[in-house]
Amino acid sequence: MSSRRKFVKNVTLSGAGISLASNLSLGSSLGLEKDKLKLAFIGVGLRGTNHLNNALQRKDIEITAICDVDPARNEIALKMIGEAGFKKPKVFGSTDYDYRNLLNISEIDAVIISTPWLWHTKMAVDSMKAGKYTGLEVSAANTLEECWDLVNTHEATGSHLMILENVNYRRDILAVLNMVRQNVFGELLHFTCGYQHDLRHVKFNDGKTAYGKGAEFGEKGISESVWRTQHSLLRNADVYPTHGLGPVATMADINRGNRFVSMTSHSTKALGLHKYIVETGGADHPNAKLKFKQGDVITSTIETSNGETIIITHNVNTPHPYSLGFKVQGVQGLTDFDYHTQRIHIEGTTKGHGWENMDSWFKKYDHPLWKKYGEHATESGHGGMDFFVLNAFVSSAKENTAPPMDVYDAAAWSAVTPLSEASIENNGEPQDFPDFTRGRWIKRKPYNWMKESY
Repeated sequence: MSSRRKFVKNVTLSGAGISLASNLSLGSSLGLEKDKLKLAFIGVGLRGTNHLNNALQRKDIEITAICDVDPARNEIALKMIGEAGFKKPKVFGSTDYDYRNLLNISEIDAVIISTPWLWHTKMAVDSMKAGKYTGLEVSAANTLEECWDLVNTHEATGSHLMILENVNYRRDILAVLNMVRQNVFGELLHFTCGYQHDLRHVKFNDGKTAYGKGAEFGEKGISESVWRTQHSLLRNADVYPTHGLGPVATMADINRGNRFVSMTSHSTKALGLHKYIVETGGADHPNAKLKFKQGDVITSTIETSNGETIIITHNVNTPHPYSLGFKVQGVQGLTDFDYHTQRIHIEGTTKGHGWENMDSWFKKYDHPLWKKYGEHATESGHGGMDFFVLNAFVSSAKENTAPPMDVYDAAAWSAVTPLSEASIENNGEPQDFPDFTRGRWIKRKPYNWMKESY
């Protein structure tokens, strides 16, 4: 197998399910076995148990509480915790707001929130007000008001929030970030990114098995189809921007010497979900009469204060292989990379006026984090990046220091959703980005992603 194929294999999505690796004792291996972090989980669905699984591989964590309104998910989590040899945690979830009783427990240092999107901000705000170090799944907020709620609560309480954007830790992305930091591309000009992933099987099912091919969602749905599909029915917006935007924003030093200034967005017609319903449930299915609002392809262009542009594409309702579509263009050259392609052109370095594959570049610029912890990371889920995002969260929480992806990043990246909605509704009218740092972006220094451990 070529070095390129090995590299791509290391970052290939491993799906929602992961298994406990008996050969990993990460707290011990990483020298973090002292001062256990008392950690709670709000939401132990598929994503929540991803995080739980990884936490159970560590020796420096104590699981003190879990919460889910689905009793079956709590039972699954309790079984995982017991089989891993951890003590039984307290269990919550008898009502929608029982998580607040969890937050009142003094023996909790930090909380990871992995719930449906509409609960993210209110739970994170309550968690910070309770003095808990908060990890929040993506996206962090649905409206500009919610973005400000996160920022204002952090500033009022001093409690930290980390947006758990795992793609920032993908191996190829950290390698390209390393290249950016070492000025391989020269001064940066332009980026592309996005989230293009056929999720029709996630948004609909047969009403009997999760992701079973069918036309049901909402009350008749299972797993994410219970809540996620409703966003496509009611909102014409890029509702899931951070997987692509988070890595690019980091490369562009957003909120740390640079910031988003304005954005325009456009949408195609909405055909994909109706077509899928008809093909799986029939033309007479009640859901075939619904009119979905979200366009199949949404394209947004962001301008930054430093003069770069960023194009973000959202496409989850049509047949499309998984792609985040990364491109980094500088005055000296560019890279075009993702799972399906890994290529680079650097003026005066690559041969002629053509593309060169990135085998040797990835080998040379492989990030120190992956060099040091790669063997631990690969079995953690999503090609290893889940290990790094949890490790960063745990280490930051134990030190009670600002995380690498903080509340200002959570607000700025998530603001794409309401701003794209407003721009599309107004025929592509430019929308101004709020400055969530209140001017502090001018003096804030870029996070040191080059250090080998947290």
